[in-house]
Amino acid sequence: MTAWYSTSTDPLPVPSGLTAHGAVRPPASKSLTQRFYNLALLSTGPTEVVHPLVADDCEAFLAGVEAAGCRVDRTATTVHILPPPAAPGDAAAPGPVVEIDCRGSGTMLRFLTASLAAIPGRWRIDGAPRLRERPMAALLTALSSLEASIEPLARPDSAPLLVAGGSLAGGTTAIAAGESSQYVSALLMAGVAAPRGITLEIEELVSTPYVGLTIGALERFGIEVFDWRSGSARVDPGRPGGNRVEVEVDASSACYPAAAAVVTSGEIEIEGLSPESRQGDVHFLDQLERMGARIDWTGDGVRVGRHRKLVAIEADLSNLPDQVPTLAALAPFAEGTTVIRGVPHLRFKESDRLAAMAGELSKLGVPVAERPDGLVIDGCWADREPPSKPVTVGTHGDHRIAMSLALVGLARPGVAIAEPAVVNKSYPGFWRDLEGLLAR
Repeated sequence: MTAWYSTSTDPLPVPSGLTAHGAVRPPASKSLTQRFYNLALLSTGPTEVVHPLVADDCEAFLAGVEAAGCRVDRTATTVHILPPPAAPGDAAAPGPVVEIDCRGSGTMLRFLTASLAAIPGRWRIDGAPRLRERPMAALLTALSSLEASIEPLARPDSAPLLVAGGSLAGGTTAIAAGESSQYVSALLMAGVAAPRGITLEIEELVSTPYVGLTIGALERFGIEVFDWRSGSARVDPGRPGGNRVEVEVDASSACYPAAAAVVTSGEIEIEGLSPESRQGDVHFLDQLERMGARIDWTGDGVRVGRHRKLVAIEADLSNLPDQVPTLAALAPFAEGTTVIRGVPHLRFKESDRLAAMAGELSKLGVPVAERPDGLVIDGCWADREPPSKPVTVGTHGDHRIAMSLALVGLARPGVAIAEPAVVNKSYPGFWRDLEGLLAR
């Protein structure tokens, strides 16, 4: 089979009518890699991160950690991070302002805004134009109440930001995390370096499993989170001494080959994924099973196939927001009407993912109704052949939109993906892996 993946910006045609078979090992978890890098920055001793994800967001985070004063060395499998000498009790140190470029990573922006407020220095945090549109108001308000000195340099609620390092005193604050669970995660991790620790009163929360992932990461660094429940959480002061941690495979990335098997009536083995993972997206497989997939956990991963005709489902994906585009991609091939709800916060991701999926599916001939908190998608191709008119769909600069629309193209002829290299943000080998599954 001729290689059809590319790192160029030219539209990439998706081969249609093939069946996905074989085995694939997804890349390492982006969410865990970034949390481990953040905790390495906050540690007083060396950290070894084994099998981290090498992708745009994680490389940006690692560059930011290095710019913040850490020494970074890497081998083929491990990143070694030695933090700058700790200076407990120091106020914000005078000196030049250090530039921290978050590129397109919202996770990095939120985590480092909180963490660098606890580390002596002067930091200017910025990123790509779309990143400057990502909301931060609730996090900045909470940090201000904890005595952090942070000055927005353009709009009042996002980057660029000038952060006075060492100013975060800690204490108790309320946080409204209805836009992003990353606010809670950022504050919990920064709490280890705040002189008074941090206690959170959580007024609202979306994507709860990602906070659980943060708590798990903190535990692996020897940090306990107290009183964790839906309404509060507390971290006592005490920076970790460093650690050796290994990054598991990314459950979010695993969902794309799993969905490819379902939409093409194939069968694949996803290696390295565990049902015990604290990554919330592992539960997207439950949604696939509801639609008609066969899910068999093995000792080394999971086998995904299809045992009946796809049927539409109604799903509240507030805890699985990254998989809304994936489910939306399968919906046109499922009998009935798929209803996705509970995800208004998807409008503040790398793109407005609800508008992006609605618009691009409509281009392909799918009836879609966009709601404030979700999508309603007709299973228009469940009982008839989809059209084959060539259409180049836009990615909106969003890796998850690109990978999800590729799934549509596996069963709807004529689809080409604009800006295919956008997948490098989280899954650089996506096109290669997909080609390998189809070649079998």
